Amino acid sequence: MDSQNLCVGKVAAVFALGAGASLFFRGRRDLLDLTGDENPGTWRETGSLSRALLCLITGVCLLFLGWLYRLLFSPLEILKAPDDVGYIAEGGRSKAQAANEIRRRRKVGDLPPVYPNGWFRILDSHLLQRGEVRNVSVVGEQVAVFRGQDGKAYVLDAYCPHLGANLAVGGRVVGSCIECPFHGWQFEGNNGKCVKIPYTEKVPEFAKVRSWPCCEVNGQILIWFHCDGEEPQWTVPELQEIKKGEWVYRGRTEHFINAHIQEIPENAADIAHLNHLHTPGIVSGVDLRYTNSKTWEFLRHDWKAQWEPESEPNKHCSKMLLKHGITVFGRHCSLLDVDVVARQVGPGVVFLHFEHSFLGRGVILHCVTPVEPLLQCVSHIVFYQSNIPPVVPKFILRAECTQFERDVMIWNNKKYISKPLLVKEDSAIQKHRRWFSQFYSGNSPRLQHQRDTLDF
Repeated sequence: MDSQNLCVGKVAAVFALGAGASLFFRGRRDLLDLTGDENPGTWRETGSLSRALLCLITGVCLLFLGWLYRLLFSPLEILKAPDDVGYIAEGGRSKAQAANEIRRRRKVGDLPPVYPNGWFRILDSHLLQRGEVRNVSVVGEQVAVFRGQDGKAYVLDAYCPHLGANLAVGGRVVGSCIECPFHGWQFEGNNGKCVKIPYTEKVPEFAKVRSWPCCEVNGQILIWFHCDGEEPQWTVPELQEIKKGEWVYRGRTEHFINAHIQEIPENAADIAHLNHLHTPGIVSGVDLRYTNSKTWEFLRHDWKAQWEPESEPNKHCSKMLLKHGITVFGRHCSLLDVDVVARQVGPGVVFLHFEHSFLGRGVILHCVTPVEPLLQCVSHIVFYQSNIPPVVPKFILRAECTQFERDVMIWNNKKYISKPLLVKEDSAIQKHRRWFSQFYSGNSPRLQHQRDTLDF
């Protein structure tokens, strides 16, 4: 629907520009008549059709220049809804209908706990201005994320303990507090304590909401989740290139995936899938029914990868070394070779470091945030060298998006198998599962065996 509205808006803009130009030139003609220009008939002689055509061409050219400017200089932002990617709509069904049908009938398998302990991205920093509040869903909870007048980001449980109003819907930021829209109770961002009730002199000591540990790093706001309420056990590294402005923001993508969170990072250890699922060129698209079409087989991706967990004191981290090459008409094009180091920090944050011989260096921040037990929000945010033309990191992000959406089609339709049938070449998968298990505790929440009725 949004894309249709956008297209209608563009067409309307063309006609508006044409009409505006027509009025301008008509006004100019009237002015020439009034001022006694010696050749007032020159404009009339061009004819109404020619003038309309000229105005239309002018409008199209202006739109093209705007599109070209956005292509070359504006950040690339691709935001997909939960039913946009990974589902096949057939028999007259919409994508939403296909997605909901698959969600209901799919067998989920014997799942691990649904929310691991760790840091999770909830918002990009530039999307939360001073004095602004947002409602966010994360690990099955509703939280109010707001930026105080001191410039610091805070995260509290969304529901007021008084009568249950949502603090993020109509709530007002007052200093470093958020004010409930229902009765004006104010809660401190640092600890969640109620510091003011407008109609009483004494605030009860027990009046408070849950305050979530949070941090703001690399242009992102993250919260810490631990099922037992333990304090953060590690920090998310801050990239100095981003802090110093050497790498700048060039765009982001956002997808929602109907799968268990562990399925997504496990891809790093599944080396075999790279040379099957991701070998077809990006021009082949994302629909797995057609990616192996002979039309596009002249372009192929080559992958060499290795995954290993890190040791103490960084046992919560793992690293994937990836070499990517491209073959065109059977010939390897070495100029397009890219080295990628994917370092995962905890269950929800991955740093994809890119380095190319002449296209420069940068990073894609790959973040997985559990919204519900089987609904993950996955974002890719790219920061790249400021002296490299923006079209380069935007192309890399677009290519990453295409390859990623092929995985989405798998994840949205697959079953989790707790005891998979593996061959010796799949040994890294079991190693990854043992590494990932450290993020679960005895009290980690598990999927409740019930079907909700909420549809996309």
